[in-house]
Amino acid sequence: MNQGPRIYNLFPLLAGPLPGWAAHLARAGAMGFTWIFVNPFHQSGFSGSLYSVRDYYAVDPRLLEGPSRAQDQLRRMIEMSSRLGLSVMMDLVINHTAFDSSLIREHPDWFRRDARGKIVHPGAKDGKNRVVWRDLAEVDNATSPDREALWTYWQRLALHYAGMGFRGFRCDAAYQVPVALWRELIGAVKARHPDVLFFAETLGCTPRQTLDTAAAGFDFIFNSSKWWNYRDPWCVEQYAETAPIVPSISFPESHDTPRLAAELQGDRAAVLQRYAFAAMFSTGVMMPIGFEYGFRRRLHVVQTRPEDWEAPAWDLTGAVASINKTKASLRPLNEEGPLRLIEPSATQAVGFVKETRDGDECLLVLLNAARHAPLRLDIPAETRSWGPLLRTDPTTGTFDRVFAGQQIELLASEVAIIHRDPGRVPALGDTDRRSGSPVSVARECGA
Repeated sequence: MNQGPRIYNLFPLLAGPLPGWAAHLARAGAMGFTWIFVNPFHQSGFSGSLYSVRDYYAVDPRLLEGPSRAQDQLRRMIEMSSRLGLSVMMDLVINHTAFDSSLIREHPDWFRRDARGKIVHPGAKDGKNRVVWRDLAEVDNATSPDREALWTYWQRLALHYAGMGFRGFRCDAAYQVPVALWRELIGAVKARHPDVLFFAETLGCTPRQTLDTAAAGFDFIFNSSKWWNYRDPWCVEQYAETAPIVPSISFPESHDTPRLAAELQGDRAAVLQRYAFAAMFSTGVMMPIGFEYGFRRRLHVVQTRPEDWEAPAWDLTGAVASINKTKASLRPLNEEGPLRLIEPSATQAVGFVKETRDGDECLLVLLNAARHAPLRLDIPAETRSWGPLLRTDPTTGTFDRVFAGQQIELLASEVAIIHRDPGRVPALGDTDRRSGSPVSVARECGA
């Protein structure tokens, strides 16, 4: 069974200098993560923002310690991660550079300019206002008169870091970069490093833009399930549109969002439920550093420092490890197979059935959306055809036997998975002992 990526976002400004990352990497490995995602570690421009890259081949001085060379410190971090069974993914930011990047002086034709010939600063809408990032210079990847040299520069950059040992690239604002460029860059890297994966950051764009970007050869996209209220149909509709094309990654919070512990006023159970939901909903899952301890201070691409490490409000490392282990053990949770909502018997309950892409396996995820009260609900009758059933608590890994139509209780913010007993599941090619006919496993999933 191929397992979906379980990603721990190690935010470099909070983690501090590279030689001190050992404890963070060990904790991520112990929680069952398989990937480390590192935001930009390159030398930043005058603003100090991680995403304002001045020199792609230099490491930011804030992340260095001691006399050893910067590239050696970076390599040792990758080697340490590998020994722990962790692949390392880096941010690839190629739609803009720092405004004081030497590339502007060396290659002026690589950048967009306005009618007066001035470098264009990228921006975005924030409600009714437009925010302009004046520390950034927008790269003209689409129409630069020196486009061939520009695209070759990006390919060499990615090949350099893939050669150093990075096994993944999270491509920032991927939909703002021409699909043809991604196709060439991804093809060039995979030709030499076929195990390297590409993750498209497509949040905030239209479903059409997401699908067009994914078609360039991306292995994964990030979805918007973090903002789902468990009721409105848009989240499942988006899933249905993208799932046949490209698998996705969910997250309960990110470096771009407020901390969930702050949003939910320190409700430990509700915070844990959102991670469990993210892990159950899509093929991959991502969690930023500090989530496990209930940190409330928002990560900041300029201002965050190691001194911002907070006193833990709680310790979810064991619960996260159980969720990750449960996710790894159930095939429907590692594929972007068909997903459909069910109508639970209790109004505060949320339920969805998720299948493997081939329809051979399926399970039911039930959540109590009420944060302050338990509820009782029926296990849907359709699960009778699945055979012997188990109810698993993903936060602890404990399970017990249940029966279709039986009522179960969910505590406030609890999550339960109803699935077939793996010790008594028929496999493809098995025959029914009574009739001698082949067992249709897909039929048992409701197909």
